[in-house]
Amino acid sequence: MNVTSLSPSRWDFEAIGTAWRIDSECELGPEDRAAVDRLVADFDGTWSRFRDDSLVARLAGGGTVAAPPDAAPMLELYARLDAATDGAVNPLVGDSLARRGYDSAYSLRDDGAQPAPPWRELIRLTGTELTLRTGATIDVGAVGKGRLVDLVHGMLRRRLDGWLVVDASGDLLVDGTAQRIGLEHPYRPTRAIGVWTITRGALCASATNRRTWGEGLHHVLDARTGEPVREYAATWAVASDAMTADAVATALFFDGGPRFAAERDASWVRMRTDGSVEWSPSCEAELFV
Repeated sequence: MNVTSLSPSRWDFEAIGTAWRIDSECELGPEDRAAVDRLVADFDGTWSRFRDDSLVARLAGGGTVAAPPDAAPMLELYARLDAATDGAVNPLVGDSLARRGYDSAYSLRDDGAQPAPPWRELIRLTGTELTLRTGATIDVGAVGKGRLVDLVHGMLRRRLDGWLVVDASGDLLVDGTAQRIGLEHPYRPTRAIGVWTITRGALCASATNRRTWGEGLHHVLDARTGEPVREYAATWAVASDAMTADAVATALFFDGGPRFAAERDASWVRMRTDGSVEWSPSCEAELFV
């Protein structure tokens, strides 16, 4: 996505394997930046399946740990995603992704499709404990980056006055300043299929031309089969918060996506692999179609 240039304060940094940019009306001081670094490190240390020392890694063989504060809201949203997509979105898709080559070592070696296990039977959250009943790998990619954007925004909102924009490379939250955001064409990255103007809220995008390797292999899998999705090439979703927009952008690769978006009061655009474009009745994007 292409974002309008902002000022007066801009901070660019790398986190969770991607580029971040925070623009704010008030200057971010060293303490503000340190607080963001700590928040991101805590989240990554919990939910990354690419780190040997993360909570996800410790749970990979099964067991019980103290429940992180993000577990309840993310798993609740996964339950709704699961229902809307008939099981296509599943937080235990980590091993399925790893078999296709998107593993912690980035081997990019395809060992074939493997459906994700039935997560509702294997993950249990009870009060202060999170239990995984058997060996499996949690992957919160459908909602996790959006959740982290919300957390960073919320923390900075308590520290700073004025407008604020948090951009995590495809997951963007705008608070108090109009932004014209280009919707990148998945097959022609130098072009946009439209522009979406947002003053307050989140826009999240997902595309099969990102994190791709091999013939037809990319990071958006159908958890029921372990196969990459083929019908849709890119999705964009606007919602009041980034975790919801992130979830909707994932759901839109499947038939239940529009219904899920309507339930979450989200607007959306999606492009099929044949180049045709669909959008929600409430969509306010300016589309070049």
